[in-house]
Amino acid sequence: MYEPIRTKSVHSTMAGSTSDFPHRSREEELDIQLAGHLAALLAVTDELRALAPSDDLNAAADRLAEQVARLRGGDAPVRVPVTAAQPAPHLAALHRRAHTLAGRALVVAASRADTAAAILAAERMDAHTAALEPRELASH
Repeated sequence: MYEPIRTKSVHSTMAGSTSDFPHRSREEELDIQLAGHLAALLAVTDELRALAPSDDLNAAADRLAEQVARLRGGDAPVRVPVTAAQPAPHLAALHRRAHTLAGRALVVAASRADTAAAILAAERMDAHTAALEPRELASH
């Protein structure tokens, strides 16, 4: 009627048994999560740099790339240059997206007690808030 299971479950929790698959610590999981948030923020920052170049965004992108590489054990993040610029309303959406990503990175950095990443994320949140304020006020 059915085929019996012939292999051991990977979810075995029997006392004294050793598993063949690796486990990551909480710190390693938080590193992976923080690197992902910062890499996503870097991608949005690179897109903003392509649409509205500035020294602040250049410096932020470099710092984000350094943090991602540190969290990934020296592996530099992939950076794709953005070539297709969209109209100005797209800038506001990118700033909102970057603010959200920086907030997520800040939460993970705080729970991980990573001061450098937390400071960088907070600075980016402030910068994207400042970039949005004139547009948000003008639209009301």
